[in-house]
Amino acid sequence: MLDSLLKIFSKEKSGKVAKRRLQMVLIQDRASVSPEMMNQLRDDIIQVISKYMVINQSDMEITLENVDDSVALVANIPVQNMKHH
Repeated sequence: MLDSLLKIFSKEKSGKVAKRRLQMVLIQDRASVSPEMMNQLRDDIIQVISKYMVINQSDMEITLENVDDSVALVANIPVQNMKHH
């Protein structure tokens, strides 16, 4: 069902935005995580990873998915370059 909804939203001009909004609603419903907490988690991940890598924050996606009887944090973070210290 989720895939069907995402396909519908992806055909719209603002499909990417709609997809993210739908994901946030589903995350909150599945894992009882508020959108504010997900935003804070995203910000924290950006802060830590940015110490070591140059990342594309606008294309970054962080979601929670049901895996068997647990919830998995899934992150797609485009890395543009490694930082050398």
